Amino acid sequence: MIATFKTETVNFGTKGQVVIPRHLRKEFEIEEGTKATVVSTPEGILLKPITRTFIKSMRGSLKGTKAMETFMAERKRERDL
Repeated sequence: MIATFKTETVNFGTKGQVVIPRHLRKEFEIEEGTKATVVSTPEGILLKPITRTFIKSMRGSLKGTKAMETFMAERKRERDL
């Protein structure tokens, strides 16, 4: 994936929907049904697509962090309430 810095103008629809240009959808592997996170930044709104490539890149990222133990302890604490 090669990020380009070409500026384009899009229009918001009545429901706040925006059409992302085709070449950007291809570049960022955005297909019908792709989810994205929406982040408020000092510069504006940032859309980050959650694609298969992104999900694969996250595999193993929590290894060695004891995330599962923390999660299970939190669930046990909630059940005990």
